[in-house]
Amino acid sequence: MSKTILLTSFQTWLPHQQSNASDDLLGEMQKQNFSTASLSFLRQLPVDVPQASHRVIADIKALQPERIICCGMAESYHKLGIEANATCQEKLLRTSVDLEKLVAELSFTEISHNAGKFVCEGLYYEILNFLQESHSTSQCIFVHIPVITDENFPKVVEDFELMIEKIASLAI
Repeated sequence: MSKTILLTSFQTWLPHQQSNASDDLLGEMQKQNFSTASLSFLRQLPVDVPQASHRVIADIKALQPERIICCGMAESYHKLGIEANATCQEKLLRTSVDLEKLVAELSFTEISHNAGKFVCEGLYYEILNFLQESHSTSQCIFVHIPVITDENFPKVVEDFELMIEKIASLAI
């Protein structure tokens, strides 16, 4: 049985950005077929923590996905970065996903412990907090996507596809 996975992305936030790598990647994922996952997309979230988290939580309530993969762009990253935790006002929340197991076969992905202190961390924190407070069995990760280039595009897509397959099929 396939797992329902909700994937999210953001709009751009700086004038020089032609697009947001997180949204570009999700656009590519919409073209793919996954045997172990039923994907739902919530793309182009506003770069605003309250607005973005409200929309994602509403979709979580409506869809009841088993997994949530929130994505954001990190211009300083050179590989995909899975965030281990998020903080807000000194409170730290960790994902319940076994990230070591998830990244074990991924060649272009690293675990990060710094979600960035911006809208990405704010959204991640709000989703982890909602899942915890509602006693949900859904699991959530946040993936930072580097700026996509012709050179890294195949590696980014390959690792992200494998990540979706692993998060859908493994007990992580």
